[in-house]
Amino acid sequence: MFNHRFVGCNRLISVFITAAVTTASLAASSASAQTFFRINTGGTAGTYYPIGGLIANAISQPAVPNLVATAVASNGSVANVNAIAGGGAESGFSQADVAYWAFTGTGTFEGKPKVTDLRLIANLYPESFHLVVRKGANIKTIADLKGKRVSLDEPGSGTLVNARAILAAYGISEKDIKVENLKPNAAGEKVKDNSLDAFFFVGGYPAGAIAELTATGGIDILPITGPEAEKLTKQFGFYSADTIPADTYKGVGAVKTLAVGAQWVTSAKQDTTLVYNITKALWNDNTRKALDSGHAKGKAIQLAGAIAGAGIPLHPGAERFYKEVGLVK
Repeated sequence: MFNHRFVGCNRLISVFITAAVTTASLAASSASAQTFFRINTGGTAGTYYPIGGLIANAISQPAVPNLVATAVASNGSVANVNAIAGGGAESGFSQADVAYWAFTGTGTFEGKPKVTDLRLIANLYPESFHLVVRKGANIKTIADLKGKRVSLDEPGSGTLVNARAILAAYGISEKDIKVENLKPNAAGEKVKDNSLDAFFFVGGYPAGAIAELTATGGIDILPITGPEAEKLTKQFGFYSADTIPADTYKGVGAVKTLAVGAQWVTSAKQDTTLVYNITKALWNDNTRKALDSGHAKGKAIQLAGAIAGAGIPLHPGAERFYKEVGLVK
């Protein structure tokens, strides 16, 4: 006797298998369609990393369909530019001066191949120069750094470039100090145990590593002012006068200092439509809310300043968006 129940069961199994294969195929297709976009930032105790995380979350799908953006900790500006040039990152944050020097083969990139494919997505916010000193070290002026243990940050960081420029402007060579090359969190730990006298940090305030230190009341932040600072702003058009407001760091009054723009950069090789969609997502209402509530420096990231201080060309995708909103003619 012909078993109709057996045939029906086979048909049902066949339907289930077909459905499972179709679902798996769709999932595989969806996964293969995903675009991964790294944003190289800086050390986890600085400002680049949390800002990068906010932006990565905001621009990922569904804001940009099938985009998976991630913030990656790194050594900072110089390392990020090198990673982009070498294909190790799709994008990254860089100080405006470092981006310009890389593109033109000048400054810290002198004698090295020009990174001619470097392109701007957006200028983000001003990065303030912090010169943090241990109160017990008896450092009242930059001249007092002579003979002291001073961290200039790690190789590959924009801070290291700026620290050297500041020291030179004030007539101090690296031979005049006991140089260490530490990220701010590691430098902060050494300040706490009195094994470091001062450290440089360039980034948006408030910086977590410095905020932790001010809670103990054991540090000051030195002003970077006077004819030497004015000379630096004239020598490097990317530097500008800046003030860290009083009580940004507990117990520390207003500090007059310098700043340089933090920029989001990429490669000319990145797809124009992709970068257009990313730029558009950066400036949408949802990203605005995330930036305003996610970090103190997020509020400073404004569309009006998106192309300010640009020392390198805009990526065509970003340029297309800025033309649509009237920032670029």
